[in-house]
Amino acid sequence: MSVSTSASVPTGNGSRYLQQLCKHWSHNLAVEYSAEEGRVTFPAQGRSGNWAGDATLYMKASPETLECRIDGSEPGQLEVLKRVVAEHLDRFAFREAPLTFDWRDD
Repeated sequence: MSVSTSASVPTGNGSRYLQQLCKHWSHNLAVEYSAEEGRVTFPAQGRSGNWAGDATLYMKASPETLECRIDGSEPGQLEVLKRVVAEHLDRFAFREAPLTFDWRDD
C-alpha cells in the first residue's frame, strides 16, 4: 500500500528551513537537497517505528511557502511523520513558530 499527504506551509523562510532540516537529518538518514528542493528517506525500521516500507519526505521552497509531501507505506506512518516534520520545522522556525500545516491526505 502507498499513502501520501501534503501541506503548504506559509513562510518566507522556506529555503532556509529546508536546508537546516536536511542538514540536521543528513547525519542519520538518506538526504538529498539544494536551496529549493529536498528529499529525506525514513527507513521502514527506525526511530519513527516499524513499518511495511520506507517513507519519503519531499520539500520544495518558494518565496512564500514550503511545500511538504510525505509518501509512506501505511496511514500510521504518515501520522507519525506529520508530527515529526512539524515539530522539527517548528524548532528551526522558532521566531515564527508554530508554523501552520494544512495536511491533506491523498
